[in-house]
Amino acid sequence: MKPLSISGSPHVHSDESTKKIMWRVNLALVPMLLVGIAYFGLNALLISLVSVACCCLFQWLIEKFIMKVPTTLWDGSAIVTGLLLAFNVPATASMIWIVAIGALVAIGIGKMSFGGLGKNPFNPALVGRVFLLISFPVQMTTWPTVGKWFPMSLDTTTGATPLGVIKEGLMNGQKLSDIMASNDMPSLLNIFLGHIGGSFGEVCALAIIIGAIYLLCRKVITWHIPVSFILTAAIFSGILWLVNPEKFVDPLTTILTGGLLLGACFMATDMVTSPMSKWGQLLFGFGCGLLTIIIRNWGAYPEGVSFAILLMNAVTPLINRYIKPKRFAK
Repeated sequence: MKPLSISGSPHVHSDESTKKIMWRVNLALVPMLLVGIAYFGLNALLISLVSVACCCLFQWLIEKFIMKVPTTLWDGSAIVTGLLLAFNVPATASMIWIVAIGALVAIGIGKMSFGGLGKNPFNPALVGRVFLLISFPVQMTTWPTVGKWFPMSLDTTTGATPLGVIKEGLMNGQKLSDIMASNDMPSLLNIFLGHIGGSFGEVCALAIIIGAIYLLCRKVITWHIPVSFILTAAIFSGILWLVNPEKFVDPLTTILTGGLLLGACFMATDMVTSPMSKWGQLLFGFGCGLLTIIIRNWGAYPEGVSFAILLMNAVTPLINRYIKPKRFAK
């Protein structure tokens, strides 16, 4: 009879598993997927299918023929990566095959090169997204405009994102008040509902909030990173706005535009690439929010969420080393 191996106390029993958590995240992403399909039609659907299929295929091939380990495909993590990658690209016809390259980079470099789920230091979907942004800048910044409900054509008209309109106007010497009052800038209600140009998964703040509330209720994520991320961005942008309202965007517009909500709720909260302790998570969210505003206002890109999260992913091991949770019974 084989002797039992008993570990030291405390013994914690739970029915939670990686598979359950990942499929809950997939379920939370459904509102954004449905809104994207409703606004951008077949493009959004095909990009999502191609991205998910390629992520799953590349993970299976790498595990079977390179790593020679049992496949972990059914835990749902590759689907999460595929959906998040699709949500971070424009819903234009030219992206349908480019996103397959992004899937290879996200899975092959961002995830499996470090050993798979639980070992990757950077969020795989953001690795793929930043690679595509640098490699295909024209396609990644060709934004479709929102059409009628359920448009079935692959042809789209292009427009600018609110952040792009603001960035270009300020570079041309316009006052922010004139930019905000122009016909190119949508109202805050349209921004909240998603009637704007941009990556199709980040346009509708309402859908993102619904998915985030579900994750919070199911305790897949905690409030620490999203709240500290959003609050830091709001406070820092608010200070800049009060100093010079003709140059810097107000906090509400800052939060609702671009990928800030999507990044704060679904990518910065990645349990593999974010700190373990609560204080560490607060510091992580603070760094993400601060870097986002710095890049948006003084960087070359109108958006800064992806770069901010990846930079803070690199700092996560240091945060875990110096900010540790309190020992049990101490």
